[in-house]
Amino acid sequence: MALPAVRFTDERLPNGLRLVMSEDHLAPVVAVNVWYDVGSKHEVPGKTGFAHLFEHVMFQGSAHVGKAEHIALVQAAGGTMNGTTWLDRTNYYETMPSHQLELALWLEADRLGSLLDALSQENLDNQRDVVKNEKRWSYDNRPYGTWNEKLQAHLFPKEHPYHHPTIGSMADLDAASLEDVKEFFRTYYAPNNAVLAIVGDFEPERARDWVERYFGGIPANPSIPRLGNLSLPAVIGKERREVVPDRVPLPRIYFGFRAPPFGDVRLDALEVGSHILAGGRGSRLYRRLVRDERIAQDVTLFALGFVGGASIAAGWATVRPAVTIERVESAFLEELEKFGREPVTDDELARARALVESEELASLGRVEERADRMAMYATLFDDPDLINRQLGRYLAVTADQIRDVAREVFRPDNRVVLTYVPAEPPADEAANAEEIPQDEEIAA
Repeated sequence: MALPAVRFTDERLPNGLRLVMSEDHLAPVVAVNVWYDVGSKHEVPGKTGFAHLFEHVMFQGSAHVGKAEHIALVQAAGGTMNGTTWLDRTNYYETMPSHQLELALWLEADRLGSLLDALSQENLDNQRDVVKNEKRWSYDNRPYGTWNEKLQAHLFPKEHPYHHPTIGSMADLDAASLEDVKEFFRTYYAPNNAVLAIVGDFEPERARDWVERYFGGIPANPSIPRLGNLSLPAVIGKERREVVPDRVPLPRIYFGFRAPPFGDVRLDALEVGSHILAGGRGSRLYRRLVRDERIAQDVTLFALGFVGGASIAAGWATVRPAVTIERVESAFLEELEKFGREPVTDDELARARALVESEELASLGRVEERADRMAMYATLFDDPDLINRQLGRYLAVTADQIRDVAREVFRPDNRVVLTYVPAEPPADEAANAEEIPQDEEIAA
């Protein structure tokens, strides 16, 4: 089938900034997305959490923008904005009315070029407290909130940069000096370490003039450190288990596996296969554990793609009241084992391809998602045109490829099992039972 193509230009400024632009005049909006080739994997022992810290600090003002004014200016112009941090990168983005593109570009350039002019000890201390609150809210005090952190620690050895979570160590942040933090910014926040994507309703020549005016004078950093060899064995070598008593309403079992790196066609096959296993009510895991045997309240399975040596395949099942944890774990793992042994049917593959195609096309219909994808592919693979080929790669996945990667990944010697159990027995078993509809009718 003919797939829709995203047309774009790809160029570099003299200072190394990579500029990717794609016109789309369907709606009067424009998306700006800046990806920096710095994430938690670039942190060193004793100084973790810096990449995520800057996701907060970057909104605290720069030479010509006051504290919190970046957000206020974008919102006053009718736009939206945010930033995200991951193991492999950090990005910042705005979606604006078309006539406000210049504002978004100026704001991004001002904080890239002059953030340190406004970074004070007070701002640093304030944002450290914000990060601590985020950790308490999103990790420590949220039911099951530590699962991702624990899976990473089990799947990646201590010497590997994926071993620690993106949010980092609170002790490391407490110990960080203002100069430590400034040095991290000077090292990685440079135009030659960034990709700027602009997608939507704009005039390319005018946009290019604004980019050159606002970003062109920011000096490059010629000595950005490069990571060493991050390769890993394909499997972790043995099964690892941990029981986690937590303030949770029901037991939940998490499964984690070391998987092929992002960009590997085997990960494409694993992603398509995850739809067959856990993609909605027609999937294998849902059909058996939730609908037929009614032993799990929910199930999921997915891949988290990383470029540095290995990715993660992860999933979970929440155990229903009066059902043993062992029964749910056994059924989940039986389905994974069968997936690497028995062929995927034509109907299953067609359904998975349809789900992937629907998700991909829905995402690519949004200018902000296209900007994000092109910046991602340029940053991680030096290939923004992957935006036009990735869907074709998914749709080309075969049943044999899915079976083969399942056999490689879902092995007992490549498995982490985290079992979350209520720290205290519930005061009222009936109250828990009420949360689970016992007379629901689930459509096929």
